[in-house]
Amino acid sequence: MSVMTLLSRVLGLARDVVFAGLFGASGGADAFFVAFKIPNFLRRLFGEGAFAQAFVPVLAEYMAKPEGARALVAATAGVLFTVLTVLTLAVLLFVDQVVWVFAPGFASDPAKLALAGDLLTLTFPYLFFIAGVAFAGGILNAHERFAVPAFTPVLLNLSLMGAALLLAPQMQMPVMALGWGVLLAGALQWAFQIPFLLRIGMAPRPRWQPSHPGVKQIGTLMLPALFGVGVSQINLLLDTVLASFLVTGSVSWLYYSDRLVELPLGVIGIAIATVILPKLSHAFTAGQSEKAQGIQDWGLGLCFILGAPATVALMLLAEPLLYTLFQYGAMQPSDVQQAALSLRAYALGLIPFMAIKVLAPGFFSRQDTRAPVRIAIIAMTANMALNLALIGPLAHIGLALATSVSAGLNATLLYVGLHKMGAYRLGRMWLGLVVQVAIATALMAGSLVTLSVLLPGFETQGLGSRVWQMAALVATGAMVFAGALILVGFKPRQWLGMRSD
Repeated sequence: MSVMTLLSRVLGLARDVVFAGLFGASGGADAFFVAFKIPNFLRRLFGEGAFAQAFVPVLAEYMAKPEGARALVAATAGVLFTVLTVLTLAVLLFVDQVVWVFAPGFASDPAKLALAGDLLTLTFPYLFFIAGVAFAGGILNAHERFAVPAFTPVLLNLSLMGAALLLAPQMQMPVMALGWGVLLAGALQWAFQIPFLLRIGMAPRPRWQPSHPGVKQIGTLMLPALFGVGVSQINLLLDTVLASFLVTGSVSWLYYSDRLVELPLGVIGIAIATVILPKLSHAFTAGQSEKAQGIQDWGLGLCFILGAPATVALMLLAEPLLYTLFQYGAMQPSDVQQAALSLRAYALGLIPFMAIKVLAPGFFSRQDTRAPVRIAIIAMTANMALNLALIGPLAHIGLALATSVSAGLNATLLYVGLHKMGAYRLGRMWLGLVVQVAIATALMAGSLVTLSVLLPGFETQGLGSRVWQMAALVATGAMVFAGALILVGFKPRQWLGMRSD
């Protein structure tokens, strides 16, 4: 799962390198990022959030009888695709109004608003396809086929890079090529999943059966879960809304910095969370509470062990990373400096973001969506208050910082909720783990700072020099962290070798 996710995320970074070189942090880039963020936001709620968290536990109940599982899949598909068709048509009829809702600051620039509307006309139908991909991925994950859904996003990145490099130069408005690339990617991703569903005999044959008990159960769990697991995405979307009022480039700075945080979040947090949800659901259904607690402990432990050094590295290497990946062509050094500031603010929330992905399934596997929803509302309210308080003095940096702080609040309250219901408690081994990881991370930070001083400035180097210098920093940091962790008594088998089942 992590290997496939890593491939997808690395290609996602390659895609963003192409975007930065061709479009930089221009008004056209801002317009595309807003037009893509709208269906992408809903995709994340479906693919990594509410739909998956509601659908997988219910499907786990029905899998004891294959015919019952196939009937649930057919009924769910019928309702899902009908709702998506209606939603897509409604948005296409009111494109300009939808753009205004998500980026009201564009109203002061009619050309940017119109361009975002044209792009949304192409990008929003992507939701229809990608929700189907999420649906198929939920079925495959429930059958413990994790690699195919994890690989599927690769097709999105390849499609967008192809559109940017091959189609954009042929168009009068080059950025419009990205909209066509998104639409093509959705169709390719959906088609790619179908043979694997056929192989396990679970290809959906949609039937309109909204009264099916399983569909009702999914709907009951899904509506509150939209807030429970999607709060971090809602917060990021609110950042875009407010950033649309700031200077041109603010939306792009937040996008590029968020993309770097998404790499470890996807490879570690989302991958682990995707794997443990069906396992937690099966354990809870079988009444194996001790096993469920062990699975969650394993997931949270891995997130901390790998997330702590990733957080520090992102903060220390913000500028070198951004220079190496994005500062070519239309991307200016001033854009790198601004994106680095928001990257550091987002990095503070990396471990909380990961923890949310691992702790939330503890509730959803038990079909409890009310507690996460209450927690999400508290965190989202705090995020909005912090946004309004920090956007004035800190501009786009304040928006990123508010998101990280609210993620920390969300993760803390999720743990407290699980602790109170006796579903999960940190063991005594965690105290020693925290000390070991803190020492290893501090030594890694020292090595990175020392090496950074010895290397020439990234802003003055070409691509080749930047790549080898970044490779040297990454290799040094990784070796120092791993070596220090072993020296202070960390036992890899205790965590990294623990079976997740």
